[in-house]
Amino acid sequence: MKKSYPITLFLSLCMALLLISCGEKKKNADEAINSDSTEQKTSAVANTWAEKLGWPAGKKVIMLHADDIGMCPEANIAAKEQLTKGQIQSAAVMIPCPNAEEFINWAKENPAMDIGLHLTLTSEWKKHRWGPITPDAEVPGLLDPEDRLWRSVPEVVQHATAEEVEKEIRAQIEQSIAWGYRPDHIDTHMGTLFGHPSYVKAYIKVAQEYGIPANIIDISVPSVLAEFRAKGYPMDDSVVKMSAEYTLPKLDYFTSAPKADTYDEKLESFKALIKSLKPGLTEIIFHPSVDTENLRSITGSWQQRVWETEIFADPELINFFKEEGIIFTNWKEIMNRFNSMN
Repeated sequence: MKKSYPITLFLSLCMALLLISCGEKKKNADEAINSDSTEQKTSAVANTWAEKLGWPAGKKVIMLHADDIGMCPEANIAAKEQLTKGQIQSAAVMIPCPNAEEFINWAKENPAMDIGLHLTLTSEWKKHRWGPITPDAEVPGLLDPEDRLWRSVPEVVQHATAEEVEKEIRAQIEQSIAWGYRPDHIDTHMGTLFGHPSYVKAYIKVAQEYGIPANIIDISVPSVLAEFRAKGYPMDDSVVKMSAEYTLPKLDYFTSAPKADTYDEKLESFKALIKSLKPGLTEIIFHPSVDTENLRSITGSWQQRVWETEIFADPELINFFKEEGIIFTNWKEIMNRFNSMN
């Protein structure tokens, strides 16, 4: 069953989700310095989720989170190394993808690692593609003419019902559990589960039923809500209400590693991003992979992905994090702190 969707919102949503899933351009550091003073006073008074969970006030608590794991062998290799060496804190697996089970098996062998599911409703590449976990006949709205998941978020929104979406994300969680691994968290590939309010409702419902935290952002902060609305996300009053009533821990902010034309530019852009963040709990996503001909044949973003494998091992960035007093965390620790509050 198709949904009616205004074309202007349709196009802006497409652009917004592309920015978030693939990485935003460098933020202007002056924007953070010159932000509205009234909002700064409000933020100083408000309790961030980092503070609620017991971290010191005024601190930037960050989770470096690897997306698109299981998509290909190159992504698995990169994430394993980054997690094992403590360069990043968290990763999420795309269950419908060909190398998902291999990474889930690794997660079972490494229970201290923070591994979740990158709930997947799109299959964006030209040739390297996948379909749903649910039998095709049960989720026809999720299928494109090639019997694969749609390539873009607006296509999913146009064709798939919330019931089909809920069925598929449950199936992906159940598949991980059937393989012997209960995920530490869930999030959404290409932001699809934020593509329509009815999808958000299904996402929150499933997260709460399983007791698995989702990457829900605290949009009670007016500036955060305004920012995501400006990017085209359909965060109407119903979504604001759902977020307010969500019973698991939330993020104060969510962003992605900036794109760049050179490695040095990427390094400097990432440092500028960190400096621009307000205190609170922030998840930063990126898409690491090691460089191979196979990776280059899959995606035109291969260079960004290779740099996102290298950058977190760079001594310059590691020292920068120390100088900035960054506190790192993951979803396991977040849930431990959250459960100790109750």
